[in-house]
Amino acid sequence: MKLKDSNIFRLILFVLIPLAVIIYAGLDSGGYYAGLINLVGINIILVASLNLVNGFSGMFSMGHAAFMAIGAYTSATLTLNAAQKTTYMPGLPEWLMNLVLPFPLALLAGGIFAAIVAILIGFPVLRFKGHYLSVATIGLIVIVRAVLDNEDQLTNGARGVTGLPPYAATWIIFTIVILVLYLLHRLINSAYGRGLIAMRDDYVAAQTLGVNLTTKKLSAFCISAFIAGVGGGLWGHMQSVISGKFFYIDYSFKIVQTSIIGGMSSLSGSVVGSILMTYIPEFLAPLENGLRIFGTRLPELYGISNIILSSFLIVLIIFRRQGIMGYSEIITESIFSLKTYKSVFDKSEYRIFMESLKGSIKSIGSIPTRISVWISNKKRKKKGE
Repeated sequence: MKLKDSNIFRLILFVLIPLAVIIYAGLDSGGYYAGLINLVGINIILVASLNLVNGFSGMFSMGHAAFMAIGAYTSATLTLNAAQKTTYMPGLPEWLMNLVLPFPLALLAGGIFAAIVAILIGFPVLRFKGHYLSVATIGLIVIVRAVLDNEDQLTNGARGVTGLPPYAATWIIFTIVILVLYLLHRLINSAYGRGLIAMRDDYVAAQTLGVNLTTKKLSAFCISAFIAGVGGGLWGHMQSVISGKFFYIDYSFKIVQTSIIGGMSSLSGSVVGSILMTYIPEFLAPLENGLRIFGTRLPELYGISNIILSSFLIVLIIFRRQGIMGYSEIITESIFSLKTYKSVFDKSEYRIFMESLKGSIKSIGSIPTRISVWISNKKRKKKGE
């Protein structure tokens, strides 16, 4: 048995280690690494919701940043106090000026407002397919950005809104991460999800089998927009500042890139992609400012991190188009399976874990031997030629 098939191994890797990391981030609130961990959580929410549309439904939306902006501004409007609203949003009606909601309700309202906008634009936009749909959703981002930058009385224009309450604590972010992943996991594995996958694989066959394509596309688009609106609200309250420039085309490209790298047709891919695309740019950042190696300072390489990530994306698309995780759901299946947690009380699971661990160690130890055998076989072939 392979190590990945051991429930104990899955419990350690996908439950206990992430739990320890989340607890660390919660205790180190305000720290640099804690901030990165929180950002990973928000990215998981955004990418998982995009995968519902792009990966499981067969559409290709690029407008996620627009729904994030709607959620962020709605949540900010409902959580700022009257004095802050008077400064940043003097054009609000009086009832809204004095309305302050608890953070969870503000997030919910942001998600609902984003979903309403998705319904309004969904009827005309979802008639398009492929690249035409992508261009149409990019147009949505441009429209939202124009509104945010020009409505000075409602959004403070291009100056944005600062001083958002820091409500996006680690435990709130990752509670929502688990809820979103669980909701999408159950949704995709239901009759509704199978209808989405059928629509993705073959429009005509799905319609022949009775799948209502219009309803499926619009509902998936709205669910995705709702979750993106919640993610945008979390992002705004984590950063404590929002502006139209933060929710533009480049941010949508980043979300799509993360989705492709992790695997668009996998919720587990949203987790892997978010971790990689959050931490890799941080590791590459020193190259931008000139890294010092063995006493020698390298020249400043502005934009090198973007070049490396773009090259990695191109190579991945060429050699593994389905992304790192492909169609595997090992992470979500491990987290939401009772077998993972029951394995703690099963003695046979520990025996399986130890045997699979020993087998993996032996397999790793045999790598040099296999490499040398491969090289010698190559040399023999050359001599034979």
